[in-house]
Amino acid sequence: MFDPASVLPDVIEIARGAGEIIRNIYDKGDFVSETKEDATPVTSADYAAHHFIMDKLSALTPDIPILSEEQADICLADRQHWQTYWLVDPLDGTQEFVSGSGDFATEIALVHDNQPVLGVVYGPIVQLLYAAVKGQGAFKEQNGIRTPIRSQHYQGVPKQIRVATSRVQRPALLQAILNCDYRYKLYPLGSASLKSCMVAEGAADCYIRVGPTGEWDTGAPQIILQEAGGTLLDLHLRDLSYNLRESLENPNFISLGDPQLPWRDILKNPS
Repeated sequence: MFDPASVLPDVIEIARGAGEIIRNIYDKGDFVSETKEDATPVTSADYAAHHFIMDKLSALTPDIPILSEEQADICLADRQHWQTYWLVDPLDGTQEFVSGSGDFATEIALVHDNQPVLGVVYGPIVQLLYAAVKGQGAFKEQNGIRTPIRSQHYQGVPKQIRVATSRVQRPALLQAILNCDYRYKLYPLGSASLKSCMVAEGAADCYIRVGPTGEWDTGAPQIILQEAGGTLLDLHLRDLSYNLRESLENPNFISLGDPQLPWRDILKNPS
């Protein structure tokens, strides 16, 4: 496989371009929203970003297939021979886009041998970008300033565990997952990928996601987290898989900043 770092600058520009398309539609408030078969929303902004990314990635790497949330009806029989492919969520946080919170992002990952090796997450409203390539560390970029990022690691367990969470997450759901012997501080945010990146840069210790997500929701954040010193696992603390099942739906998962914390005790019944 070619060196993923060689295409990272191009992928960053593609993510920024898609983000600006989304931002323009968002600012004008001129979009069409509908409900997909899985009861999740999709808008004309999702489709506009999808077509832009598909065109740009196809031109950049004509021989590498693309799996996008908005074009995901590709059966495993056709996908299983893909050693390398692009994994894309054109607009992560569509509900946040519709509600007007501004917490949404574009995600692009490159997957090789069933694991992400490059990831870019771009939040267009705050113009905040996160990126990583396997073996080369992770960084964020805002206002033209690029900064390496590292997740927070501890000597022992912190007095409060900082949990990134959805604005609409029911507290009772987290209470059913987290051991009450520990203290927690919640940080509400929208987009799932931005919450994982919050963990990657050390601004939160974990992000717990309970509910439907697709592999495109975790590909880019996973490699960013891993290169920042964290990891992304299912709630049984097992690795996620990519392109190995007919279904592209993820299990419930957790983004971890410090993998050495006693997560099997912090989480109720993770085994």
